[in-house]
Amino acid sequence: MSDEARTPSVWIDRSYDEVYDFLAVPGNFPQWATGLGEVTGREGDVWRVKTPEGAAKVRFSERNDYGVVDHDILLDDGTEIPVAMRAIGNGTGTEVLLTARRRGRPAEVLAADVEWVERDLATLKMFLESEA
Repeated sequence: MSDEARTPSVWIDRSYDEVYDFLAVPGNFPQWATGLGEVTGREGDVWRVKTPEGAAKVRFSERNDYGVVDHDILLDDGTEIPVAMRAIGNGTGTEVLLTARRRGRPAEVLAADVEWVERDLATLKMFLESEA
């Protein structure tokens, strides 16, 4: 059985290297990703966060040559939510994509998640373009 997914994206007027260098640092996520909430600590490669839905842990992919910024959200109840995220060079800028999955929840919840991702990606765009 497949899991419905939507992948919002944003084009950022900054080079791929600049965007990926920023995204590859987990400590930068709180500056734009409100869904991950506030960082409350770190245990090795796992970040503890306080999200709008409660405490969680986040494990990020290692820096790589492919623009992958995947991360797994680990909820206190044992649920693990994989999040696929990519930075892709696009001309003089960079396209950033993040896939939201339905995960058996109502369609309205996926729609709300997509809206949240779109807001966060817009914040990322504003932040990185204002740093230029």
